[in-house]
Amino acid sequence: MIRHYRASDKKHLIKLLELNSPSCFHPSEKADFSQYLDNETEQYYVYLNEQEILGCGGINFGFDQGRTARLSWDMVHPSFQGKHIGSQLVNHRISHLKTNTAIEYVVVRTTQMAYKFYLKFGFKLENIEKNYWETGFDLYYLVLKIK
Repeated sequence: MIRHYRASDKKHLIKLLELNSPSCFHPSEKADFSQYLDNETEQYYVYLNEQEILGCGGINFGFDQGRTARLSWDMVHPSFQGKHIGSQLVNHRISHLKTNTAIEYVVVRTTQMAYKFYLKFGFKLENIEKNYWETGFDLYYLVLKIK
């Protein structure tokens, strides 16, 4: 089941980030994620299996005069990666964005560890910046045209 994020989910999501560090996130990103959950979520979702949070991901708006949305802070519990949870979260958000007549593009800012996952959904790699997040964590900027 996918549902909207609740403040009571925060400790579980921080744990997910920790479980995905340093394989997908640099440990220093924990403070940024906490700040995001407290102040920057616009639409954020969690994936539940029998009340256990196994994944999460958000959408942020307001880019390119409102024509572009960004998928943000996607992650899945390492023990459940490869079981289509991440795909369900991405598809859920893209389907939702397609109903918004103003949104033409969806962007993802990720790392070299995850960018190939987004290619499966039709995202196109536009730019790479070395050591953007931290040393060894490059920015991969991907774009999907939905309209």
